[in-house]
Amino acid sequence: MKIALLQMTARIDPAANAHALVAAVADAAAGGARMLFTPEMSGLLDRDRARAAPSLHDEADDPVLAAVRAAAAEHRLWVHLGSLAVKGPDGRLANRGFVIDDSGAIRARYDKLHLFDVDLPTGESWRESAAYAPGQGAVLVETPAGMLGLSICYDLRFAALYGALSDAGATILAIPAAFTRPTGAAHWHVLMRARAIESAAWVVAAAQTGVHEDGRATFGHSLVVDPWGEVVLDMGAPGGLGFAEIDPARVAEVRARIPVITHRRAIPDVVRLP
Repeated sequence: MKIALLQMTARIDPAANAHALVAAVADAAAGGARMLFTPEMSGLLDRDRARAAPSLHDEADDPVLAAVRAAAAEHRLWVHLGSLAVKGPDGRLANRGFVIDDSGAIRARYDKLHLFDVDLPTGESWRESAAYAPGQGAVLVETPAGMLGLSICYDLRFAALYGALSDAGATILAIPAAFTRPTGAAHWHVLMRARAIESAAWVVAAAQTGVHEDGRATFGHSLVVDPWGEVVLDMGAPGGLGFAEIDPARVAEVRARIPVITHRRAIPDVVRLP
């Protein structure tokens, strides 16, 4: 089946981002896709938290989510909305992804488990935990593309999450992201291929790209990787819509060739010797 990926340079204006997302839904459907994947923070990308605050909403009142749900229903297209920043009950935000079916209904929600708190050699400093609450569990959902395991950006670095998802039946892994350029150049492709290989599953990674209004620069290179680790789509740096074919039979073929799922064992306690 055909899927579409949106590679975008999200702005600080949610209305502009909603317009771009709705247009992508229409274009993906017109291009024959059955499902569209969008990046992390598709609705708003702004590290100025005071400026961003008036644009943040509870899930029930989020205008970007409402617009994408309406577009999905209009065009009869499934959408993995990579993530939005939504207000949580404890006053902190959630970095939340949504799977929306072709009637506009929300089939699944996933809050990012691993938060990016780091000081980079470039001088950039990120403290997601200052504003965001971490998620509390992994999520799988059945989609036209297969059993989809959800994750977001920095989750990519924690292989145990993808082991748990593939053990539970995931045949395709979504990894929407807003990777910085230095870390993207160093690690993006190798980590995405590793997650596909070790899980013997498809990986779909829709990404932010370019220089954003808040000053950050993201890496782009939205990817589709097959269960053998072969890159079947690399969108490079430009924004836009990309298409790829997902063959569910490829998962069974690769898992029969190297049965990593059935051979995987729980790790016993580590013995530390002097």
